Amino acid sequence: MEILSGKEIILGVTGGIAAYKAAELVRELTKRGAKVDVVMTRNGQEFITPLTFQTLSGNPVQTDLFSLIEGSKIGHVALADMADLVAIAPATANIIGKVANGIADDFLSTMIMATKSPLLFAPSMNVNMWESAAVQQNVARLKKAGYYFIGPEEGDLACEVIGQGRLAAVADIVECIEGLFVEKDMAGDRVLITAGPTHEPIDPVRFITNRSSGRMGFALARMARRRGADVILISGPTHLPVPGVHIRFISVGTASEMRDAVLEHYKECSAIIKAAAVSDYRPKFTSDQKLKKLNGHLSLEMERNPDIIGEIGSLKGERVLVGFAAETEDLIANAGKKLKEKHLNLIVANDISRSDSGFGTETNKVVIIDSRGKVDPLPLKSKDEVANIILDRVVETLRGKGRRKGKP
Repeated sequence: MEILSGKEIILGVTGGIAAYKAAELVRELTKRGAKVDVVMTRNGQEFITPLTFQTLSGNPVQTDLFSLIEGSKIGHVALADMADLVAIAPATANIIGKVANGIADDFLSTMIMATKSPLLFAPSMNVNMWESAAVQQNVARLKKAGYYFIGPEEGDLACEVIGQGRLAAVADIVECIEGLFVEKDMAGDRVLITAGPTHEPIDPVRFITNRSSGRMGFALARMARRRGADVILISGPTHLPVPGVHIRFISVGTASEMRDAVLEHYKECSAIIKAAAVSDYRPKFTSDQKLKKLNGHLSLEMERNPDIIGEIGSLKGERVLVGFAAETEDLIANAGKKLKEKHLNLIVANDISRSDSGFGTETNKVVIIDSRGKVDPLPLKSKDEVANIILDRVVETLRGKGRRKGKP
């Protein structure tokens, strides 16, 4: 079930050029099952009409401080009580300043004062306004009071300058909203996750790789971050966007580059999840020039790539180490052998000969095996669902045997 299914989300739209992006935000939230009520300031209506949001949300848009909802219910109080979460996107310097200083002079600011629900600001404004002492003091005051912020991002602004002030991407705002509804059972833990394939060059235009899309590793990173973990994601080449603004992302190309990145960062982590499909072999010799077509056969001499998970298995200490086994036959036997040889705490095995599981799919059907030999086959699930089940096992292992939360 979607995290936002049945959730009442109040979206405040204030007077900035990025107000048009709030329409896309409403669409994304409603697609995930949320009930969205939009509140607009007078200035917000100068940029986009209430009719747009009423059409997208299916609910009346609130603009008048003195309007009533359902007969005699006072509008701003009724919505404040209904809300599971309030999001302000875009959030101007004006609304940030009002809330920080307890000013309630329109529907939105009055409703904010009346709600006890979590509140998320997604700021958008000119870079000089954002960097001004007054705005920064107000933001600091709100963060100290327990309000949440996402963005702003750096980039081209409507005022034709480049700087920090762009509204965060809609996908990142949605991810942040979903994360606010998830229990933070991994808060204090730092998790290193590897994802994607590696590319082993033959010449400047050719390389050896595999069919990994990176989706499983990216799902693990996204779900771990939602659960409060500090996430380091090391990924080979993939077309996927970084799954969250607060994830430390390290891009690598080859198996050797991935090994160097893992060895640099694993010591600071309490759990390491090796979801990457690392090439076992690489060409022994790489040509600096494109290899020309020959009349006969072309032979490539191959050599072994570093065994990253085996190396980490011998160094992990009390850290939890999770591996993956992509197999086409003898799934349990081959995965169990890898579990023991690599000194893993858990291994996730999947049959990549299935069309609905493994490389390049949105779903996965896996078997989780632990170091005691317990075999737990899962039904076909989305990769997000599989990621959460794997993380459940990681949390159980981290909290077992007297391990202190967040300690390697």
